[in-house]
Amino acid sequence: MPFLPDLCHVSALAVLVLMGELLALVLVLAVDGLREFSWQRLGLVSLAVQWVILPSAAILCRLRPALAKLQHRVAGAISFAVVMAVLLVVLVAQEWLRASLMRQGFDFWHLLDNTLLGAICAGVVLRYAYVQQQLHNQQRAELVARIDALQSRIRPHFLFNSMNSLASLIAIDPERAEKLVEDLSTLFRASLADSRLVPLEQELALARRYLQIEELRLGQRLRQSWSLDAGLEDAVIPSMLLQPLLENAVLHGVARLHKGGEIQVYLRRLGGQLQLLIENPAPQPGSLHDQRGNGMAQENIRQRLAAHYGHRYRFHSEFEEGIYRVEVVLPINDASGKGEKREKMEPAL
Repeated sequence: MPFLPDLCHVSALAVLVLMGELLALVLVLAVDGLREFSWQRLGLVSLAVQWVILPSAAILCRLRPALAKLQHRVAGAISFAVVMAVLLVVLVAQEWLRASLMRQGFDFWHLLDNTLLGAICAGVVLRYAYVQQQLHNQQRAELVARIDALQSRIRPHFLFNSMNSLASLIAIDPERAEKLVEDLSTLFRASLADSRLVPLEQELALARRYLQIEELRLGQRLRQSWSLDAGLEDAVIPSMLLQPLLENAVLHGVARLHKGGEIQVYLRRLGGQLQLLIENPAPQPGSLHDQRGNGMAQENIRQRLAAHYGHRYRFHSEFEEGIYRVEVVLPINDASGKGEKREKMEPAL
């Protein structure tokens, strides 16, 4: 786990700079007070503080991967030593420049006073950054555990329906049953994997494999059509997102109709967002064939999307003129890593 926040990130660096300016203001007010407040002194103190903060942040940014592998006490000692080394260089240069300009001797007691004050401030800031990063790590771990728990709640429902399909084929068509077992092994491997963002192309292949399984059971009653905008293959979405939605479309829609129906899947680019639209025929509410589910799958998907994207997603479902429609709109992230960086929480500092 990282020991300190990512000081290479612009937002974390901006917070450090702001904290440095506040510290400079406090030091000037402590010495001069409000009546004798000097903007010139504030500028000089701010310059010295920023000359300590910016090089220290640059060095700690580079050392962050190595510090994450060390014990926290060792990493803390190294971080403090780095800041103190930069502080001493800046204070010695400042004292030497002051002595040269004012034609006075080198004041070691003034240097010692500033060093002690700087050491206290550095320790407080590093401790604050450490506590914030540990809180961030804990929140991230809880988020991953929550997503895994939500995804695991879908698996028993999926397993139950898949085993029913397999049992119905074993006696009447062993070859198709064997093909079903191969497809199921691929699906279960994906469902048992850690929850993560996967390329859209991989998720589409998994979804098509699931529909192939249902086609073995429903035959010509199940038809499907796919519409995919160009350039979306590298987009990333949460794993096992499409399969539960298609399972609902089959079980509570097409399978309930005597003549079956066609499931239509649209994936479109809407500016900087990805729109996933699934439409399927379904029995009229209140009819003999209408057997609504308990909504567990859709509710789990909503919670998983909220865990991944916060409020940056839209999930909507409706029934209109015999067609059940589910729409999911997500931010477009790509598999090259640019999007994954946006999925991370902002650095804590």
